[in-house]
Amino acid sequence: MKGIVVYDTSYGNTKTIAETIAETLKESGIEVDLFDVKDVKKLSAKDFNFLVLGSPTRFGTMSFAIRGFLGKVKNEEWVNKPFAAFDTENPENVERARIEKKEWSAAEKIAAKLRDKKMNQLLPVLKALVLGQKGPLVEGEIQRTKEYARSLAVKLKE
Repeated sequence: MKGIVVYDTSYGNTKTIAETIAETLKESGIEVDLFDVKDVKKLSAKDFNFLVLGSPTRFGTMSFAIRGFLGKVKNEEWVNKPFAAFDTENPENVERARIEKKEWSAAEKIAAKLRDKKMNQLLPVLKALVLGQKGPLVEGEIQRTKEYARSLAVKLKE
């Protein structure tokens, strides 16, 4: 089994989360390629069994680079393949979304787009919290990400 973890990052926090997911999956015996979205030239579902996609949450949505990447995920190639989505966002936005009952998460929007492509979401999205706009990550988020990736590894092996 081989997967691909693709991320975009503004201040390095989303990259840290992506690296943590990839490393933890590898520790679980799953082969993974890790790419900054800007380095993905061509994407073929023939090369990968699953996709993990992440973005910083900016203005309540995913980055333009990730939105463009989603166009490379061809529906017919990726149907029924598993995926997971993650983002980085600040706790104030999470609370605002809860109060306003409005979704401000890049990961939720990524997941919706991938479900529209008939992909199989294995876990709820991971929302990694950062302090302010630039971070750093909130204490405990790396450990929480490792636990998420371990759960993902279990699901992938089922």
